[in-house]
Amino acid sequence: MGNLDNKVAIVSGSGRGIGREIALKLAAEGARVVVNDLDAEPAKETVAAIEAAGGAAVACPGSVTDPDFGELFVAKAVDTYGGLDIIVNNAGYTWDSVIQKMTDEQWDAILDVHLKAPFRILRAAQPVIAGSVKQAKASGQPVPCRKVVNISSLAGTGGNAGQANYSAAKAGVTGLTKALAKEWGRYNVTVNTVAFGLIKTRLTEAPADSGGTIDVAGKQIQVGVNPNLLTAMEQMIPLGRSGTPAEAAGAVYLFCTPESDYVSAQTLVCGGGFNL
Repeated sequence: MGNLDNKVAIVSGSGRGIGREIALKLAAEGARVVVNDLDAEPAKETVAAIEAAGGAAVACPGSVTDPDFGELFVAKAVDTYGGLDIIVNNAGYTWDSVIQKMTDEQWDAILDVHLKAPFRILRAAQPVIAGSVKQAKASGQPVPCRKVVNISSLAGTGGNAGQANYSAAKAGVTGLTKALAKEWGRYNVTVNTVAFGLIKTRLTEAPADSGGTIDVAGKQIQVGVNPNLLTAMEQMIPLGRSGTPAEAAGAVYLFCTPESDYVSAQTLVCGGGFNL
């Protein structure tokens, strides 16, 4: 028996890194998971890992920034598993530059993936959630507590040089969370944010380890952190190290459990004690 038995979860950006670990954790606790990634192969690999461990999952590849993706993502959960209980808005990447060199394309791309995409997914989910609540009340059944977890960053809580676009988008996630917590409380939905500090992923590895770039819609985006800077950053963390994707997933899981059913509109910092 798992804490999330019979729950249906959608996790954006869950083919790799933190998102993959979130999907694996939710599935291990009994949730049926819709896995998303920009590329089909990583999404299928996460699904295969979940199924190999005895869980249930289905892939929904595609870009979260596509105008109709929110509807497709939600429909995949409803059509495959008959409902929707947990939404984790995790997909994203960074495209850094100091503000005088940042282009409109860089600004728009990061705002689109980190803020507009979650907005569209949540907007698409509203009719499903509202309809389920109405049906439960009409039949005299209790309304289950549903969960939304939006992913932010210490860049969103305290800003970060070279990341005006990312910092603005992640700060916006906090505003979206607080507004939706007020709107959806009547549906018995909790809406919270997890803000990550330094977590080991391909976006925070040394460029030599990460490959230096990632492909986003045919565009090569530079990623990675200078090794000397990584060392300096880790020395500022009270726990003395960066976090693992599995540890990051654990923080998200906390907001998905029944034990957090009366916690909403909050931001949990998962940063090893470091907080801007």
